[in-house]
Amino acid sequence: MSQPAAALTVIYANDITRVAEFYQRTLSLALRDEEDGFIVVGNEAYEVAVVRMAGDSAAAASNAAQLRTQAAVKASFLVESLDQTIAAAEACGGATKPVTSAWRWRNQLHLDGNDPEGNVVQFRVGAA
Repeated sequence: MSQPAAALTVIYANDITRVAEFYQRTLSLALRDEEDGFIVVGNEAYEVAVVRMAGDSAAAASNAAQLRTQAAVKASFLVESLDQTIAAAEACGGATKPVTSAWRWRNQLHLDGNDPEGNVVQFRVGAA
């Protein structure tokens, strides 16, 4: 196990392997830790811990086709390329909105997407 990063986002999921792969590939992260019930991917700056849902929470979240847009928090990650991130998201069972729907704010281009279980996530790149 490597030294924990300063920033950590926790994502709850039914299929932790599939969801961890989504974050690993879209954010170009390495496997940092794995045990029964969770997988952590990350780098020295931040980590994403994907934790297996249990009991009633897992049953309530089993409809992956429905986006979880009413969550109290939306994670936003800086990526190197929106094109590469979009391709990785689609390859892992997630999705993004069309790149034409991206918006500029604070010298960055922001684009929303979702992981394979419907958790909404935002990707952003530096914008000229």
